[in-house]
Amino acid sequence: MCEMSRRLAACQREIRRGNRYDAVIMDPPSYGRGPNGEVWKLEERLFELVELCVQLLSDTPLFFVINSYTTGLAPSCMGYILGSLVQKSFGGTVEFDELGLPVAESGLVLPCGSTALWHL
Repeated sequence: MCEMSRRLAACQREIRRGNRYDAVIMDPPSYGRGPNGEVWKLEERLFELVELCVQLLSDTPLFFVINSYTTGLAPSCMGYILGSLVQKSFGGTVEFDELGLPVAESGLVLPCGSTALWHL
């Protein structure tokens, strides 16, 4: 079982146990492969993972953060997922942006990933 399949299974266990959380901080792997050839690609399974995590939120959650270093996964995509699943259920605000490292010599920013945040 690949790492992300274990994470999905852990979320499902927490749901069955009735555990709830006020916040989620998510930094999932971009890609993984399990011992039996299972393949995890974040861009294909992120919606499913967030959908499960929303079921773990308390009645009054504080925030939900997703960070990703997956090339090709736009900040807007992660923001739209949070908007569709979290904001729709709890209201609040969704923000998303590119992550980057400033380059002192040029003043440019080296893109490194994406982030999305839902909060009240």
